[in-house]
Amino acid sequence: MNRILFRLASLVVICCASLGCSITGVRAQQLPHQDSVEMLLTNIAIQVECTQAINDMYNFKFRQAESIFRWLRRTYPEHPLPYFLMGLSQWWRIMPNPDNTQYDDRFLAYLDSAIEKGEKLLDNGRPKQKIEAAFFLAGAWGFKGRLYSDRKQWTKATFAGKRALKYMELAADQNDLSPELLFGDGLYNYYSIWVPENYPILRPVLWFFKKGDKALGIAQLEKVVAEAFYTKTEAMNFLMRIYGDESMPDKAFETARYLHTTFPDNPYFHRYYARLLYQRGQFYELESVAKSIIDKIDNGETGYEEVSGRYASFYLAHLYRVAYRDKARSKQYYERTVEFSEKAKAYEAGYYLYALSELAQMADAEKNILQAKKYYEKIIDHAEKKHPTYKEAKAYLQKHRKVK
Repeated sequence: MNRILFRLASLVVICCASLGCSITGVRAQQLPHQDSVEMLLTNIAIQVECTQAINDMYNFKFRQAESIFRWLRRTYPEHPLPYFLMGLSQWWRIMPNPDNTQYDDRFLAYLDSAIEKGEKLLDNGRPKQKIEAAFFLAGAWGFKGRLYSDRKQWTKATFAGKRALKYMELAADQNDLSPELLFGDGLYNYYSIWVPENYPILRPVLWFFKKGDKALGIAQLEKVVAEAFYTKTEAMNFLMRIYGDESMPDKAFETARYLHTTFPDNPYFHRYYARLLYQRGQFYELESVAKSIIDKIDNGETGYEEVSGRYASFYLAHLYRVAYRDKARSKQYYERTVEFSEKAKAYEAGYYLYALSELAQMADAEKNILQAKKYYEKIIDHAEKKHPTYKEAKAYLQKHRKVK
């Protein structure tokens, strides 16, 4: 629940989470000098040149995207934008597996630089530049708070969340300057209601904040998708999950399909789309989508790792067991589910426990009681006592306790 609380502070300020740019063969003089424009965020010349790199970043082509972000840093060395972008690129490296800490230091260093540049711009900039500075400061502190909460560093997360909200307030009610700024309002309006609805214990914490409006928040995010340039993809990313929470499965599915089709090498979007296909029982398409995830993992493609593999292999195991009645292939993918789960150390995950249960039942059907007991013993080691697989394992082991 602590993680949810601290993510609320970050969710409301991730309105700059999808900023990016891409330039191919562009000369520096084509872009305006920082002092010649009121806000880089709304400058059309920069927007024209800032297209492909954001696509590269979301499609996990980080080398291409970051070469342009570094170019932008050389062009605007005193603006928070390029430093934030470099940090954002590290964030998307973390996204497929939030437990992966290898990018943390670089991520935090870039955001600290963005904060330093943002504070200077806030102190010395013109009125609209101050709003832009607050925008980036809120985003940088929000992302730091989100990472700290993932790492269970609660004191740091609390401090970062408070700083993020402080800067967000400085940029409040300025949505007329850019549809990008509407993103933060949309997230706040939705999640400030969603959090206490789903975590009542946190309601007292939110008494001191302005009351949100879930329906308005969704409408605002949909407007961002329709009108914004930089934040469109991030808005869609959140709406994909919000639609699911709000019992709008068709909208969630269409959004997930768009994101996966547009960014086919993004493992996060890839596995989310596979998950919705599985939930909808669309097995024909699920088979190719899930196999593609496994293939990308086996080929060592960027961002594809054990978490995505655990999802995809479980879906395929279920598909071959239920739809195709292919016991051998189903067993193969349940085994891979266990393999991926153990590599990811996801011992309490449902996919891991149910895969072990299915393998144990298959072994029992083959009269291989010793093998079945090994699977069930793993369940006993990792499942909570109230979990259905724990009760199943306990009963089986008790019944076959004399078999050695």
